[in-house]
Parts: sequence; C-alpha cells; structure tokens
Amino acid sequence: MMNVSPSACIELKPGTHVAKTVLMPGDPLRAQAVAQRYLDKPVLFNDVRNMLGFTGLYQGQEVSVMGSGMGIPSLTLYAYELYKFFDVDKIIRIGSARRPGDDVKVRDVVIAMAASTNSNYGRAIDIPGTLAPTADWEMLNNAVQAANQCGVKADVGTVYTSDFFYYPDPQARINDKAKATGHLAVEMETAGLYLTAMSCGKRALSILTISDHIFTGEALSAQQRQDSFHEMMEIALKTAISTH
Repeated sequence: MMNVSPSACIELKPGTHVAKTVLMPGDPLRAQAVAQRYLDKPVLFNDVRNMLGFTGLYQGQEVSVMGSGMGIPSLTLYAYELYKFFDVDKIIRIGSARRPGDDVKVRDVVIAMAASTNSNYGRAIDIPGTLAPTADWEMLNNAVQAANQCGVKADVGTVYTSDFFYYPDPQARINDKAKATGHLAVEMETAGLYLTAMSCGKRALSILTISDHIFTGEALSAQQRQDSFHEMMEIALKTAISTH
C-alpha cells in the first residue's frame, strides 16, 4: 500500500493509516467536528492543503472521516486516491443539499439511490449511451435499516448533482425541472462519487441533510450546517460498521 499519493494531496502522517470505510463531508472542519464528537481516540492522518482526515473508533470498529471539498472535481480527486492509493473499500458522503420539493423542511435526511448530473465527468468512462451512477445496494439497504433503528424518516431516491452552485442561465429552470422529475435533492458531489466508485470497482453511498429549501428560502447557517447534522451522522456511522 502506498502512503503518499502521486499528487501529494493525501500524505499520511507517521504511524497513521486510513480505515477501510471513510466518511466524507465537504467541509474539512466538519470532518474534524465529526471525529471529535463521534469517534473514540481520533488520530489526524492528513492535513495537506488543510483537507483534514482522521481515523478513530466507533463502537470498537475503525472508521475514518475526511473532507472532500466542494464539487465533483475536488471530491473525485480525493475519492480516487483513497480508493486507489490507500486501499479504501467504501466511502460515505455525508453532505448538505438543497430540496426542490414542497413537502420538505430543513434537516430532512435523503439517502441517494442514484444521481442524475449535468457534469461531463462520466464521459471519461466511455460507455455508449447514458451511464447511470448508483449507490452500492448493501450500503443503501443498511442505511435505510439504520434510519429505521434511529427513528428517522429518511427519503430514498434520485438526487441531482450539478456542476453549478450559481447556474449561469436562470431561464434554464434547473430547479423546477429537478422538482418536476422527482429528484429529492440538488447538490454537487454524489454523481461524481458514484462514478468514481464504479470505475474503481469500489463501493459508495451518499447520505444528505437538507440545509435549505430552494423555493421557500428556509436555510441553515454555515455554523448550523457544521454542527447540527446529528441524525445523518448516526445513520452514516451505523452503515459504516454494518457493511462488510
């Protein structure tokens, strides 16, 4: 196993390692908060470019947590290196998303079964036609069971992964179209993670908390996003230790 990636975006500190399962929030400070709040004996394994990564124990089993940055290019860089260079088997995205539906509120949990996207990232895989990036079934099933155990109503379905946070053409009505086609959330990373897992022969799942509502304007603050996603975390950690 290599300890240093060719691009040096992840460089293990002496005596540290990455667990087989990695939880990935976008914000490295959220990764730190997760490690400190949920993991026993967390150890910092990476701080290159301040993309903090920690390995610790949850209910006696090793789990790592590391930031991914925002958007498909950033997440897929780190996901690819974790899969290919650090022998990681499973990545669970724990992120925030926007919700286009009418019957939702902030802090609702969404488990992404599949992801539509406007990104060209999947074209590099070069499968004729349309490639449909999906979650690992066992991880998805375990997450649904974990949500039930936690008493959390988690919606399961397709999300829309966009390369744009600020879409340049408002007349395109992307959010309206996502709503009309039944997408449960709009975010910026899930399709890239699923495509990377597929191309690497690995496993992935995306669990999201709704941080703001597209049409009502209801939203969490940046600090609330970092600190308040407890239900999503419980589901993700239970999924991490129950998937083998």
